[in-house]
Amino acid sequence: MDPVPPPLRKIIHIDMDAFYASVEQRDDPALRGQPIAVGGGGPRGVVATASYEARTFGVKSAMPGARARRLCPGLIFVTPRFDAYRAASTHIREIFSRYTDIVQPLSLDEAYLDVTVNKPGIASATQVAEEIRHLIRTETGLTASAGVSYNKLIAKLASDQNKPDGVCVVRPSEGAAFIATMPVRRIHGIGPVTARRMHELGIETGADLRARDLRFLQAHFGSSADYYYRAARGEDDRPVREREGRKSVSVEDTFSDDLTDRAALLAEIERIAASLWTRVDKAQAWGRTIVLKVKFADFRIITRSRSFAVPVRSPDILVQVARELLLAQLPLRMGARLLGLGVHNLEAEETADQGEQLALSL
Repeated sequence: MDPVPPPLRKIIHIDMDAFYASVEQRDDPALRGQPIAVGGGGPRGVVATASYEARTFGVKSAMPGARARRLCPGLIFVTPRFDAYRAASTHIREIFSRYTDIVQPLSLDEAYLDVTVNKPGIASATQVAEEIRHLIRTETGLTASAGVSYNKLIAKLASDQNKPDGVCVVRPSEGAAFIATMPVRRIHGIGPVTARRMHELGIETGADLRARDLRFLQAHFGSSADYYYRAARGEDDRPVREREGRKSVSVEDTFSDDLTDRAALLAEIERIAASLWTRVDKAQAWGRTIVLKVKFADFRIITRSRSFAVPVRSPDILVQVARELLLAQLPLRMGARLLGLGVHNLEAEETADQGEQLALSL
């Protein structure tokens, strides 16, 4: 007798719309309808998030503040208020708990919910998503977008389809076709470096990825091949569960040509720091140690680090320390083929207030 297949799950991915900026516009009527950016507007400041009015000018998260100002001369920079964001996030999670206890927060502004069996006994996951979005709007004054599907991979992709304030439902029979049209760079688990490698191999979309057999993917992507193979077919059996403890968050990039020029090296480390801050901020993964990694042309690796007494919660400090760690190594003994930056010694969200004080004092 053939084994009975497991029941299809009903997964919702909730993603708040321009969360930090929306909280600021909610709390300050003068900011409503204005292009605003939450973050540092100084020479080395970084945009944490931007309102949709600012995004129409091309302003994006992790963008240097100076560039954001050039794109949008009327841009209003707002100092982050993490207490307000955490308070709103706590309220939103309480709304989730009215429907299910199977919630996996990814950051303050997004989470997976498994509503296969839910507290109100609602058969339709789409109805659950709409009720949650309605309660978020009514009780917090904020809007959320939702992806509804049969697994985490597609639910997350779907939540971005109809932003802001929209819902996208992808049924089991539609999953493979939905992935087929997706640029591979948008598929969760495929980072910028892997996306560039896929581009070099002629893999641009989910359909291109599906056309490659498992042996081909294993030859080029090693242990990650199985995930890519299944993702291209809309398959993902990861359960919704509480976020596992992280040890670090990092970003690194390998260059096509070894870098030796001081200005080029500093530009790259600033770009990497901006990308890292986006991940740190999204995961709320605050850490006390910033680590620089340099891989030389001969593949030798060095690391340098700086630690603080409390978690670092400022993108400006991250960029500043990254530059200083790199400058201390210049001139390099030979070209750098890779630069990386990480935040280690992560601490729980409860310690974040101390980190904010650090950001204000430096």
